[in-house]
Amino acid sequence: MRASTYPRNTLSNILSQLLISLLLGAILFAGLLAGALVGFQMWHAGTIYPGVRIAGVEVGGLTQSQAAARVTSQVNFPQTGRILLRDGNTTWAVTPAELGLFLDPETSVQRAFQTGRAGSPIRRVREELETWYYGADLSPAFLLDQRIAYRYLASVASQVDRPTVEASLSLQGAEVVALPGETGRRVDIEATLAKLSQQLLSMQDGVIELVVVETPPQVLDASQQADVARAILSQPLTLSLPAGQPDQKQWVIDQQTLAGMLSIERGAAGYRVSLNNSLMRTYLGNLAPNVDIYPQNARFIFNDKTRKLDVLEKSIIGRSLDVEATLKVVQEQVAAGYHSVPLVFTEVKPAVEDTATAESLGITELVHAESSYFYGSSAARVQNIQAAAARFHGLLVPPGAVFSMASALGDISLDNGYAEAMIILGGKTIKGVGGGVCQVSTTLFRAAFFAGFPVIERTPHAYRVSYYERVAGGAINPNFAGLDATVFVPLVDFKFRNDSDHWLLMETYVNPSASSITWKFYSTGDGRTVDWHTTGTVNVVPAKEPEYVENPELPQGEIKQVDWAVEGADVSVSRTVYRNGAVYFEDTFNTHYEPWADVFEYGPGTELPNRDKPQDADGG
Repeated sequence: MRASTYPRNTLSNILSQLLISLLLGAILFAGLLAGALVGFQMWHAGTIYPGVRIAGVEVGGLTQSQAAARVTSQVNFPQTGRILLRDGNTTWAVTPAELGLFLDPETSVQRAFQTGRAGSPIRRVREELETWYYGADLSPAFLLDQRIAYRYLASVASQVDRPTVEASLSLQGAEVVALPGETGRRVDIEATLAKLSQQLLSMQDGVIELVVVETPPQVLDASQQADVARAILSQPLTLSLPAGQPDQKQWVIDQQTLAGMLSIERGAAGYRVSLNNSLMRTYLGNLAPNVDIYPQNARFIFNDKTRKLDVLEKSIIGRSLDVEATLKVVQEQVAAGYHSVPLVFTEVKPAVEDTATAESLGITELVHAESSYFYGSSAARVQNIQAAAARFHGLLVPPGAVFSMASALGDISLDNGYAEAMIILGGKTIKGVGGGVCQVSTTLFRAAFFAGFPVIERTPHAYRVSYYERVAGGAINPNFAGLDATVFVPLVDFKFRNDSDHWLLMETYVNPSASSITWKFYSTGDGRTVDWHTTGTVNVVPAKEPEYVENPELPQGEIKQVDWAVEGADVSVSRTVYRNGAVYFEDTFNTHYEPWADVFEYGPGTELPNRDKPQDADGG
């Protein structure tokens, strides 16, 4: 049996007709779909497409104004939301609206209306279909006024912020007061605001931890240094001379004074407690004169037989308070908790120790001896001459040095062996301690003058004094007028320079029985000789009229002469010093003497000779 077959053209026609039908059907469906979309769009031309929601609020099919009203009434997160700001255990509850969050309904609805209407045609169709089938829930638009949020955070910060407090250490009298430090805290408003903004725009309640910046103090605790200060002030500070010193004195600084000298300094690492260097240095500087011992050269006499030096007084090794070294030790000892600190001294050796020899000092011979005479002096005046002369016996003058008689003489007082005798003061002869010392200064002046040493400072007496013009036996030599010198410590001094290359040894000898004082210079001669010339007394002025002064200590009827008249005059003494025959130097000493009157003291009620009435006490 043979299978039946269709003609080829018949099958092809059938397939062609089928394809045409399918194509026509697709075109018809597309047309219907397009028509439906166009109809959908036209139907919702003024409304939001169905399926669109804003924060869950259905707004599809509503006009923009209707949707805005609905969203405004139903989206109330700014008013009902809760934001909790927290700093540790402290919290602040606040609504988003209070932080400046506001709903923007117009913008929110505008976004909803644009759903399915923006972009390319394909995108619009896709959004229309997806919205219709699935729905679309849009986030509302909000406005955040950060100025409001910033102000609110600033008010919170005012409750949180606190300044950094450094630990303090101070004194109230001698009491130490220590307060601990505190860490500072500051709300970082900008950083907190950034976190807050993110939370608000999420439309979720939440907890926001404040961003707090902590600033610890440089010094949190001063208790350790407070203990150091209390330890320093627990007892007085005692300064003492080091062991081995001949005198063992102590100086005690009480706690109240010590507190005033305490230094409290704050640095990056903390407080440092010590004694104030400046105040302590001043204290030690004031103490130094009371503890320093000046070195003293040995004193010698020249043995004319052996031509050697015999020790008269041993040398004294001095000590000088080393203020800086003592200050360092005090600080160290006080810091270590000690309250008794020895002073630190530097040993100061004298220029000439008692082991020195005549050869080492260049003292080989007597270069000059000078004597003056004090016939008629009272016992008190002689005592003063002896006391003053002893200060110079065995004394050494270095080569090139200026010798000050006042410095070597020291304090003229009753405690130092002087007695009251007549002195010239303020243009009058009065009783005072040390009358007669000028006999010694005059002798030294003449010794320096005739030995050929330069005289640096010399002051003559106010009037001529007979003692200084007498020679052996008591006679007056008027050529000695103008060769006197007065010393009144500390105002008036006599100075000369040892301008030789050798040390100068001075020896003084007082012979009361011969009414003489002799001053000797021992050294090594350098060929000096002296020529001198005096004008004698010129421009002579007669003595003043006698003066009578009442002395209530004298009995009635007694008259006592206390000063003697002398003429006033001018004297000029010139000197030429030669060395090895050549002129070495020349100088001149000019002296002006005031005229002087006889002065008598009398007892009250005494009748005066040839006087109409007595003079008053000041000689007027």
